[in-house]
Amino acid sequence: MSRTAAAAATMTLALWSLSGAVQAQTPAPAPVQARQTADAATRASYDRADALSRSVFWSQEQQINPMDPVAGVKLAQALREMGQFDQAAETAQGILTVQPANIDAMLEVGRAHIARGQAFYGIAALEQARAAAPRDWRPLSLLGVAYQQVRRGDDARAAWNEALRLSPDNPDVLTNAAIARMGEGDAPSAEILLRRAAAQPGATLKVRQNLALSLGLQGKTAEAEAILRRDLPPEVADANLRWLAERTAAAGASVPVAEAAGSARTWSSLQGG
Repeated sequence: MSRTAAAAATMTLALWSLSGAVQAQTPAPAPVQARQTADAATRASYDRADALSRSVFWSQEQQINPMDPVAGVKLAQALREMGQFDQAAETAQGILTVQPANIDAMLEVGRAHIARGQAFYGIAALEQARAAAPRDWRPLSLLGVAYQQVRRGDDARAAWNEALRLSPDNPDVLTNAAIARMGEGDAPSAEILLRRAAAQPGATLKVRQNLALSLGLQGKTAEAEAILRRDLPPEVADANLRWLAERTAAAGASVPVAEAAGSARTWSSLQGG
């Protein structure tokens, strides 16, 4: 081999070696990190947030993991609380497409359809939940509301009686049954149930507000006002008292009591489920 050829070969070998060294020193691209769902503490903190904030947060969580058994249900709940009933029903039903055994999703389907005034479309999901969890009072309580809305009064009472057998004196069940009584124009019977509910350790603001409603519809304004002013800001209490005055005035003008009570949806504190 001539000197020229030998020099060329040596240079070529050196270039290959240098190229290999450069390649070895070039770091490999970092792998794309998958988005992680929020930790338990962060999730718990959103339980205290407003419905809009919760809807944004849980929508992101569901996008990260569509199989998350909690995120979709929490999103549907937040949408329902914002008054987006159709979207809440669609969201809850969508959860069952990928998680057909999710009982909380079945319950949220029922709640959403009840809230939008179309309880008939939620009954199948609630009955499925009842069959899947026969010791759970929640499907029965909601079925009572749904049956009542579709004028199946006997079925509603049977569902609430069974719910109370499983969870005696449960304030939510008692409140749902009482709301149905008010819808029928039977405020005195509703009052009895709501006083029983309000006496329970787990009674909520919702229970007391519904008790105030039942009292006000009977003309027991002083006691109703006392409850409202204990629990609500002055402007909200004033608005609810005005609402009660309008209802009692309508009843005094020979408007059927059931019709007057039936418009209770306009009082934001009246909620079942």
